Amino acid sequence: MAKRERQISLGKFLSKHLRHTPEEIGLTLDGEGWALVDELLERARAAGRGLTREELEEVVASNEKQRFAFDASGKKIRANQGHSISVDLALPPTAPPPILYHGTALHFLDSILQKGLIRGKRQYVHLSTTTETAEKVGQRHGRPIILIVRSQEMHEAGHLFFLSQNGVWLIESVPPAYLSVLSTSGS
Repeated sequence: MAKRERQISLGKFLSKHLRHTPEEIGLTLDGEGWALVDELLERARAAGRGLTREELEEVVASNEKQRFAFDASGKKIRANQGHSISVDLALPPTAPPPILYHGTALHFLDSILQKGLIRGKRQYVHLSTTTETAEKVGQRHGRPIILIVRSQEMHEAGHLFFLSQNGVWLIESVPPAYLSVLSTSGS
């Protein structure tokens, strides 16, 4: 397997087990989502995914979405956001910029305009500061559409926003009253 392909494969492995199913490989996460690096390496090997500390460091450093982080000691690792399991990332509520964006697929638009953005299986709805990022996210699910989130209004109304270590804005939900459609690609 080529180096880049291996990094992508390892990134998917880390996402799966640091965000969704650590128990599948017998990995233990603490309440804030941290896993011991040595335990992760051991569990990866036992699951048939030989992974060295050097490869792990390279995946963390080179992941374009910066999905993972080491703690200050370098002995623990976690996903920065995107968990479907309950973890407390210990992020302080943070005042957002006036406007944030959410990328989704056009076929979800009617439901979103009725119900708002809901977190689904994840802990939070993910928002971005750029339309480019929102469009990339939306493309993963079909024909993309970009929604404008009036985040400052939400914040002033008492909604709590959190900023993950990799720059993704997190919120439990976005009511439809704070949403508008920016664009659809190809329209």
